[in-house]
Amino acid sequence: MALPGSGLIRFVRAAPRETQVAPAEYLAALATPVLAVDANGDVIEANGAAETLLNLSRSAIVGRNVLDMIGHPLTSVPSDAPFAAYDLDLALPGGRSRRADLMVAPLPDRAGWRVVSIHGRAPGHLTARAEREGGTLSAIGAAAMLAHEIKNPLSGIRGAAQLLEATSDPDSASLTRLIRDEVDRVAALIDRMEGFTDTRPLTVGPQNIHAILGHAREVATRGFARDVMLQEIYDPSLPPVLGHRDALVQIFLNLMKNAAEAMGTLPGTLTLTTAYRHGVSLATGGRDHRRALPIEVCVIDDGPGAPDDIADHLFDPFVSTKRSGGGLGLALVQKLVTDQGGMVEYAREGSPPRTVFRVLLPRAEGRP
Repeated sequence: MALPGSGLIRFVRAAPRETQVAPAEYLAALATPVLAVDANGDVIEANGAAETLLNLSRSAIVGRNVLDMIGHPLTSVPSDAPFAAYDLDLALPGGRSRRADLMVAPLPDRAGWRVVSIHGRAPGHLTARAEREGGTLSAIGAAAMLAHEIKNPLSGIRGAAQLLEATSDPDSASLTRLIRDEVDRVAALIDRMEGFTDTRPLTVGPQNIHAILGHAREVATRGFARDVMLQEIYDPSLPPVLGHRDALVQIFLNLMKNAAEAMGTLPGTLTLTTAYRHGVSLATGGRDHRRALPIEVCVIDDGPGAPDDIADHLFDPFVSTKRSGGGLGLALVQKLVTDQGGMVEYAREGSPPRTVFRVLLPRAEGRP
């Protein structure tokens, strides 16, 4: 403004508007994990997304070396130039791994300091999720058609074999029994496929996840896992999970059976773990709607894991690593977990690596 009686102009700085946002607030709100690293490679700042990725609080991250946080020392390139590295296998705290792209840029006016942003290739529980769900829907249609077209004729064949067996000589009776046994085997396969045809929504409610795991463990140890060493590492403070009891029992029985078969006669341990994980959520019904999935249950085994060529397709119907497998067990797990609003992932973690099937589910309180 002009001062009276002079040709001078005085500029008055406007008061800060309440709508202005500090840079730190922008950093905290970013959905992309970001770490600021000093010239020694030590983390000096981390945003909320980085806390979620590393499963550590900011105070536990700051001061530690970036090598301990992501398994990459950032020393292979000059610190004064930006660079990008794609499709890296990051080694995260707790023996976890994640495939991601790194974008690294120097921090102006601070020699050797850098800002690291971590761009997911989606975690295993999100990778190809749409494709998996699409494959499940296709399997529902195929299973319904096969059940209708095959199961009715099978009952007729079995009835005819019983009639023949009642009037045949001993040698022929053995053949009719073979027919009945094979018909029963095929019918059992059709029964398993019919699990995909039930598209009715599950009635969910508060469930004690440890009681469900205890029941599944008892069934397993009296049958397919009777010779397997099994340990449990539980968080006893977990709140009730929102789910369907019978479906949850089926999920963990299938995963435990898969783990026991993967280990075979090899020495090893089948481990069940539970934990509460902050910050894990699933988009539902649009970008602004998310469902929290804080209840984590892991089924871990010391088996060799899936071959690399099918690891990304384990939850697809009819994909199996076993010669005698039908490839329906894990596909049914995927369907049942999805029906309860959760997600499931396969990973190889730790050193030496172990197979981890991780199920993430909503808690009962605060149901939308």
